[in-house]
Amino acid sequence: METGGSDHEQILTIVNNLADAVFSIDMKGIIRLYNAAGLNLLDTNTSVEGKRLNDVFKLEDESGTAVDLFAQIKDVRVVTVNDSLRMRTGDDIMRLELTYAPIRSSYSKTDPSGTSQGYILIARDVTRLKSLEEERDEFISVVSHELRTPVTVAEGTISNAQLMVERDVSDKKALEASLKEAHEQVIYLAKMVNDLSTLSRAERGVASEAEKIDVAELAHDLFAEYHPEAEKAGLHFNLELSPRLGHVMASRLYLHELLQNFITNSIKYTHEGGITLHISKKAGTVVFEVSDTGIGISKSDQAKVFNKFYRSEDYRTRETSGTGLGLYVARKLSKKMGTSITLKSRLNHGSTFSFSLPSA
Repeated sequence: METGGSDHEQILTIVNNLADAVFSIDMKGIIRLYNAAGLNLLDTNTSVEGKRLNDVFKLEDESGTAVDLFAQIKDVRVVTVNDSLRMRTGDDIMRLELTYAPIRSSYSKTDPSGTSQGYILIARDVTRLKSLEEERDEFISVVSHELRTPVTVAEGTISNAQLMVERDVSDKKALEASLKEAHEQVIYLAKMVNDLSTLSRAERGVASEAEKIDVAELAHDLFAEYHPEAEKAGLHFNLELSPRLGHVMASRLYLHELLQNFITNSIKYTHEGGITLHISKKAGTVVFEVSDTGIGISKSDQAKVFNKFYRSEDYRTRETSGTGLGLYVARKLSKKMGTSITLKSRLNHGSTFSFSLPSA
């Protein structure tokens, strides 16, 4: 059955409005039809009709070897999906998901046998999707690795304590040591679960709605919340607020979590002196700073502290029960709020973490 002119126009309209790039290729590998999404994918305004498919799609496999796309398409007899190919655009590499199949006609005057009339190719840019999948897989792998040690230690020490009880061992100090070690590992696991939960909420945009926040009120709430913890560690917690700070528009959860992260980190890595929450107004913005007189961060570590699960080799850092997720979560939250974190630090002379938000 042959298609009339109006039907042909209707088909072209439908194809042109598809979100995925569509190309029709003849038996010789020449592009005969394409849609607007196809030009967007190729990043060109020039017609590709009449051009060879392999000249338009210069592809390579995961090892960087050039791929003859039309040779692959010619061999297919059914719908085939291939998401292993890449296309270079300047310095960038686009990862593609290609779906291709022969175009067969059930009957026509020129080809009553129903043999192939050419090929259809649907192309989709899956660069970001692939990147997210790889990041997710890597993250799961690293989390599993990080959880293995505390779970093993907790299980071992609890088993040891159970054995001592069963055998009626009267060594109370050894029993207390085992239970203390198990408790510390459980606390570590709880912290990691909390960090992962915060990260998950941020990634999903939970509680991301901006609201008008009284900056001074928030600062006093944080001071009341963490002053006892600082005092218990023998540290001063100072609050320095400029007058008439006013308000900011932000997610209350994200802003609180971000400042809380800096404050708890400062308490953890400061052995003497104190922590200061300083908030000021500057050129239409509210600047938040958390500074301390702690152990500081070396220049080599400053570039890495925002990476997930990174912990400095400094023995003073290793002595604490950090999860290595806190600053990674902080950077994610700052990006969600449209700001960035500035870090100033000097080894043995303390650190200052700061960011700014537009004044409401």
